[in-house]
Amino acid sequence: MATNPGQLAGVQAGLSELRSRLLFVLLALLIYRVGTHIPLPGINPVQLAALFDQNQGGILDLFNMFSGGALERMSILALGVVPYITSSIIMNLMTMMYPALQQLRKEGEAGRRKITQYTRYGTLGISLVQGVSLSVTLANQGLAFNTGFSFFFVATTTLVTGALFMMWLGEQITERGVGNGISLIIFSGIVSGFPSAIGRSFEAARQGDINIIALLAIAMFAVLIVAFVVYVERGQRRIAVNYAKRQQGRRVYQGQSSHLPLKINMAGVIPAIFASSLLLAPASIAQWFGQSPGWDWLQQVALVLSPGQPLYIIAFAAGIIFFSFFYTAIQFDPKDMAENLQRQGAYVPGIRPGKQTARYIDDIVTRLTVFGALYVTLVCLLPEFMVVFFNITFQLGGTALLIIVVVAMDFMSQVQSHLMSSQYAKLMEKSNLKNYGRKR
Repeated sequence: MATNPGQLAGVQAGLSELRSRLLFVLLALLIYRVGTHIPLPGINPVQLAALFDQNQGGILDLFNMFSGGALERMSILALGVVPYITSSIIMNLMTMMYPALQQLRKEGEAGRRKITQYTRYGTLGISLVQGVSLSVTLANQGLAFNTGFSFFFVATTTLVTGALFMMWLGEQITERGVGNGISLIIFSGIVSGFPSAIGRSFEAARQGDINIIALLAIAMFAVLIVAFVVYVERGQRRIAVNYAKRQQGRRVYQGQSSHLPLKINMAGVIPAIFASSLLLAPASIAQWFGQSPGWDWLQQVALVLSPGQPLYIIAFAAGIIFFSFFYTAIQFDPKDMAENLQRQGAYVPGIRPGKQTARYIDDIVTRLTVFGALYVTLVCLLPEFMVVFFNITFQLGGTALLIIVVVAMDFMSQVQSHLMSSQYAKLMEKSNLKNYGRKR
């Protein structure tokens, strides 16, 4: 069958748009990776390397993971996306507490733009505080060649500008690329550290510092966790939905049956990112100011909040569980879902429309969230226990692994949706719907 030139042009236009979006994502991530290698002016690299060697396995490693290695190199993007994530957490909490912000969220695109603007202002304030704190810490630790006012001004301005640039770059990837920009930035930062981490692991095995069998066992364990994450993330709880008969004009449409798909882990990777970012704030402050005279007790705070410590594990697990319920409550409202089903003439078999349907959906979502929160907590903490058990530093921790798998799956689903949209346009053109009225 001959192909219509217009149909072929439409498909090619869709593929061209997808190609341009993917190239934009690649270019943006390349710019981000280049930025992580541009050093902050006035920093002594020898002293900086010695500081990270002394604090391996601590909170600096976790902060460095989220910055994609920018903190270890003390680059202009050392703050990374942490200020933006922290501002988003605060904004979401305030939205739950203040009715005015809740009303803004319900106002559609205009309300979301207003909330995004508030989040940007919060990012500016948080990055300013973190930039000043980091500049003071660099001077107190002897990492700066010059500790005068010029260093503090240049360092703070550079760090704040870098954090705002990261926020802007993430928004541009979301708007002009494919997938969530902030998640892709974190993803690329974590993946960039894999080659060196794998090389260090094999070098340690070659020198006899670690048993090669233990290393292979951890690799197999990581593969099993990836398979488990993919299996759970693709899992759904389907609620049967029936549609009543309806009449439009002279036509009567028969009732249909469908289902309402609910993911097991509705919050995705957000709880792990939020919990990690929230723990980074007090731990990083304690790490930065602990060397100052009279603030020795902050060193103890930084120690107990380091990865692998009991308090860190408890706080991290509690944060994941809290943000799993919190983020699910923000993203999914059973009452609105029940009202939408009622307006569409749909109902859940055996459940009365309205409040009972909302209560039924809420019960299912609550049970799914309990399982999803426990699943995310297990994935994030189990590899950490394995690290303690084998006594090695393993780059692919639970949080990093979860972020990588979930972001990769979301990215692939976004690419598939773009491909399906182009194929759907081709199908609509093939059906010749424009000539349907003439044939009748």
